[in-house]
Amino acid sequence: MEKIIEGFKDIIVQIHTPGGSGSGFIVKDKNLIVTNRHVIQGSEEVVIRGEKFKKTLAQVVYTDPLNDIAFLRIPSGYEESGHVVISDNAVNAGERIIAIGHPLGLRFTATQGIVSKSDRKFNNVDYIQVDAAINPGNSGGPLINEAGQVVGVNTFIYRDGESLGFALPSTTLNNILREYDESFQNERASKCPSCTNLITQTSLQDGYCPHCGNKFDLSEFSSVPYQPEGVSKTMEDILSTIGKDVKLSRVGKNAWDIEEGSAMIKITHNTQNRFIYCDAVLGSLPKQNIGELYEYMLKENYSLESLSFSVDRQNIVLSTIIYDADLNMETGKEILSELFQKADDYDNHMADTYGMELAENV
Repeated sequence: MEKIIEGFKDIIVQIHTPGGSGSGFIVKDKNLIVTNRHVIQGSEEVVIRGEKFKKTLAQVVYTDPLNDIAFLRIPSGYEESGHVVISDNAVNAGERIIAIGHPLGLRFTATQGIVSKSDRKFNNVDYIQVDAAINPGNSGGPLINEAGQVVGVNTFIYRDGESLGFALPSTTLNNILREYDESFQNERASKCPSCTNLITQTSLQDGYCPHCGNKFDLSEFSSVPYQPEGVSKTMEDILSTIGKDVKLSRVGKNAWDIEEGSAMIKITHNTQNRFIYCDAVLGSLPKQNIGELYEYMLKENYSLESLSFSVDRQNIVLSTIIYDADLNMETGKEILSELFQKADDYDNHMADTYGMELAENV
């Protein structure tokens, strides 16, 4: 199982939208990334990142509101050779499975379990019921068997139940992939939730499905671009002003991740206590020279004005906290510019001088 899980590291992607995060997996021979529709709902493009590539934008090319499936186009430049096999066979109750994804924002997590029931129907769709731990953020990731084949797409859980997860069967996914591959390549497509035929925006007849005549939700093809408001808008204006790509940085409506050299700067606005936490994770504590490194950080803290060093378990973090009512373009630009510049300077110095292990951000 360990070898099988390792083989999926290059295939799993983490997906970010203003509404949250989820998972997906690459189907290289189709030039697609498979995920759940609810993960990308309301977006025409999303931020993705994987084990072997940094954050980039990917276009949504297909949505299926009936089966809660969506496809993204693999961005140009992706050259990984990882190959996924999507099983055309149904699973059986008692079969061992593994759910892989990025739950709760954690990178690449695998949980084992068994198939509790192979055909549990909800809203006229058959799902695989599993007892593997599936959490928010796992949605869209693959469910795999002991042979390393994808047997399902992790889709939802019963929040009030224990170990009640559900995945769309790979047999259904294969049918969707074949239908999409045969019918549409160059235009964004969607499945009519009434007659289940594939349609495009140009094939619609005055907003109605050309096959069954039912009214079609046009938001499947286009959405209102996300516009940040309030503190989030101010923060994104500041980030843009200092040269950061806010689309790639955005990992939620109130959260941003920005890479600066080998440091990862995480900015989070806590809307309840109204503080903005800006943390640059520089690296992890070395086994040697810890005392000297602590002494260095304490001395730097004495001279730093708006920033300070701290240690969170093994992580060495350079941070600042801003009360949201105090955030404005002038002070925000000054504080964040210093944080980015100092983070990029400190991480290399502390690695070279004290043996700190640099953070890995891909």
